[in-house]
Amino acid sequence: MPQPRILLVVTGDDFGYCPKRNQGIVDCFKAGGISSVSLLVNASAAKDAADLAKRHSIPIGLHANLSEGIPVCQSLRAASTLVDERGFFHGKMGFRQALERHQLSMEQVELELKDQIRLFRELTGHLPYHMDGHQHVHILQEVREVFAQVLSDHRIPYTRVPVEPGLHSCQWLPAHLKSFYAQVEKDALDSIPVFKRYGIRWPDVYLGLTTVGRNMSVFNLRLALRHAFSMSSCVASSPEERVVTAELMVHPGYPSHSQKGGCGEGPDEFSQSDDRQHELSVLTDLSLLDMYRKERVQLCGFKDF
Repeated sequence: MPQPRILLVVTGDDFGYCPKRNQGIVDCFKAGGISSVSLLVNASAAKDAADLAKRHSIPIGLHANLSEGIPVCQSLRAASTLVDERGFFHGKMGFRQALERHQLSMEQVELELKDQIRLFRELTGHLPYHMDGHQHVHILQEVREVFAQVLSDHRIPYTRVPVEPGLHSCQWLPAHLKSFYAQVEKDALDSIPVFKRYGIRWPDVYLGLTTVGRNMSVFNLRLALRHAFSMSSCVASSPEERVVTAELMVHPGYPSHSQKGGCGEGPDEFSQSDDRQHELSVLTDLSLLDMYRKERVQLCGFKDF
């Protein structure tokens, strides 16, 4: 049997978060460690990020943000259900809690998503070819329907469905993360019928929950990719055409300066730590890049599917 072939999009999330993040992502792309980026249009260095993507021909999509920082839509910055009394989004868990209490207006979610697409187009000169959700908000109940409708209306073909093979057997995740990721997986599975109904597509395999920050290593990435290889027999029409599409979510960069970056409230602790630089180092490790070649893993953008 021929060796399975994988078309792998390695997506650097949070592009635009700060100048240090931008530089790290560009360095990672130039070294062959990532093949695509997702732009936070409400982040402090979004324009710089868009300019860098143009300069280096980096495939770029939209990292839709409903949970961190300030809305793009001017009318939602005060007295809207999406923001707190300070005018900021409710946060990763605060957004989820407000949603569970039925306190969020889906009409306002739609307005914000459309305005983020508009700003993305102004910054880059084109529509995003893929669009995912910062902190996985796009797969949450109610939001997923609005998200899919907006993608369909704008003819944005690809999104992210974070169901990771091997998540439940992962030995190194702490209990609180495993619990959160299990809920992410449930929300993602519930999103599949909605995305299918709107004709939205996503890669055959998703990877990245088990390899964030210090949990990323060449060894752990090898384990993750084994699951992608195991999918080959499920998606192929014949043994000769065993091509699997996959996305690996990553967060490379250099540590943010404490007073520079973020989406309006400054950079968070994860961004200021060296975890981002650790990811950059692993992603550009020559042994990992050599493994891609030996295992017939081809890095690409969503347009190459």
